[in-house]
Amino acid sequence: MITIPYLTALTTYFSYGLLFAFGQFRDFFRKIFDWWQASNLQGYAPICLGLEDFYIRRLYLRIQDCFGRPIASAPDAWFDVVERYSNDYNKTLKRTEKISRCLNLGSYNYLGFAAADEYCTPRVIDSLNVFSASTCSTRVDGGTTTLHKELEECVANFVGKPAAVVFGMGYVTNSAILPVIIGKGGLIISDSLNHNSIVNGARGSGATIRVFQHNTPSHLEKVLREQIAEGQPRTHRPWKKIIVVVEGIYSMEGELCKLPEIVSICKKYKAYVYLDEAHSIGAVGKTGRGVCELLGVDTADVDIMMGTFTKSFGSSGGYIAGSKELIQYLKYTCPAHLYATSISPPAAQQIISSIKVILGEDGSSRGAQKLARIRENSNFFRSELQKMGFEVLGDNDSPVMPIMLYNPAKIPAFSRECLKQNVAVVTVAFPATPLLLARARICISASHTKEDLLKALEVISQVGDLVGIKYFPAEPKKQLQHQEQQPGKETIKLE
Repeated sequence: MITIPYLTALTTYFSYGLLFAFGQFRDFFRKIFDWWQASNLQGYAPICLGLEDFYIRRLYLRIQDCFGRPIASAPDAWFDVVERYSNDYNKTLKRTEKISRCLNLGSYNYLGFAAADEYCTPRVIDSLNVFSASTCSTRVDGGTTTLHKELEECVANFVGKPAAVVFGMGYVTNSAILPVIIGKGGLIISDSLNHNSIVNGARGSGATIRVFQHNTPSHLEKVLREQIAEGQPRTHRPWKKIIVVVEGIYSMEGELCKLPEIVSICKKYKAYVYLDEAHSIGAVGKTGRGVCELLGVDTADVDIMMGTFTKSFGSSGGYIAGSKELIQYLKYTCPAHLYATSISPPAAQQIISSIKVILGEDGSSRGAQKLARIRENSNFFRSELQKMGFEVLGDNDSPVMPIMLYNPAKIPAFSRECLKQNVAVVTVAFPATPLLLARARICISASHTKEDLLKALEVISQVGDLVGIKYFPAEPKKQLQHQEQQPGKETIKLE
């Protein structure tokens, strides 16, 4: 739970109120001017009107240069950002031929596989020559290649489950699977900060949905006990099945799921556990096997394991791993398997190759080095940000670290000032987060060197002072220097 200082909450509310008031004022005059103009709708109702797109027109467009920045290179530790300009107050942005070489603190390239790799890239190129870029078919028609079969076996072995099925898109993995495994008469109990793909999947299932306080096992148990006692709405019959849905690492908070306690509660009340490991698989754990390995949870106690290949593996798509009966059932019934084009063969080969590197099956220790470096980089960077006085969310070992901004004016200010100094960051605001809780989300990679991290810390510290987002007292510099001089205190280890 984030506790917002009273003054910060007050000024943030005031800022949004001011923007809303001026936006309504401008909309009022817009209606007057539009009334004098002939309508081009010819009897049709407007597609976008009023409050339906008010936030986009009056708030988002003012700062849209901070989002959707096109890049012109692989999303490695450094990448090329294409410069843009606007002649109509940010309503439209036009690309230029100029590029800026920026330090990448926004991509999910946790293990550095998104760039060219000495083991993965040649094999991906070979698969492109053999299978082409797309199967141009669904899995049940002509879209299953030998690579897809190998990938599913590889994923199942990696996560410690009997079987797995893969999909071409991570978002669809959640939104299409949940309506298949539960429906009317079932109960989904979801963490209050679960990803939008889970929210939409749960809504589409037709099941009853209840929410428990973020990462709070005691409240989960309370909700479970109440719902089991009450049963289904109106009829009060027992639930057909109950599924508790949580994430391994929460993407907007950087927090690790309290999985051991949640699994224990679900066992007690005979509820299934659905674990979304989009941001944790490959990134945490001694051998990269996610939060189950990190927190000492037996994968047999997690009924449905979901993950994506877009973060640690440098590819695209997602997977579901579970019992052989579950996976066979999904292959017969899931629309994402039956009707969607199968995952691209080169993308499948990239995943297979990166897993082999992680496990050391490429004949080197690069996988272990990457895992050690992402953990050390993340813990070092988080620690230094906190010492500077920033409010940083999340837990140790998590490569995701949000820096709280709060005030809407600080969102574009932080993003633009960092970009001026060739540091590319991602800022996140409503509706991706609650209205008051805007933040900058830093994603650390194993490909970042110590020099990269020190450069980023220097720039973020300067911008933090300029924008005014150091909400806590900074640790004295003398103490910092003393710690750096002490033997055995260095956090980052380079190859």
